[in-house]
Amino acid sequence: MSGSTDTPGLRGVFGSRGKAVALLAVATLTVVASSDGALAQQSGTSRTDLQRHDRSVPGREAIQVLVEFAPGAKVARHSHPGEELVYVVEGSLEYRLDGKPPVTLEAGEVLFVPAGAVHAAENVGSGTAAEFSTYIVEKGKPLLVPAE
Repeated sequence: MSGSTDTPGLRGVFGSRGKAVALLAVATLTVVASSDGALAQQSGTSRTDLQRHDRSVPGREAIQVLVEFAPGAKVARHSHPGEELVYVVEGSLEYRLDGKPPVTLEAGEVLFVPAGAVHAAENVGSGTAAEFSTYIVEKGKPLLVPAE
């Protein structure tokens, strides 16, 4: 399997609960904006860019981020210029995709968000929640596009 040698693989990040909690602690203290500046921090959330790499398909890139949500924190309606694959690391998150019923995911569950789908997320649990997201998007476009 090829990949970056300076970032841990998914097994390395989530191999044990302790490693995931340590990573979440770092995310709480560190917010790294994406290189295009499109990811403004929203109240009650912190986002850490973990890695960004060109894909084998010209004009596409893969981006992985960790987003932590304080209790009750929300991410407003938005879309992405490509697909988003979500893995809930901790807590309980509700996702609302336009045109679909809301879905609540617990730690260990996953969600696929199609390219351009307008969606929002909210921590509906009583404690901290976190998601690990992988984006396969058009290179050079803002990662997050606020919805009207």
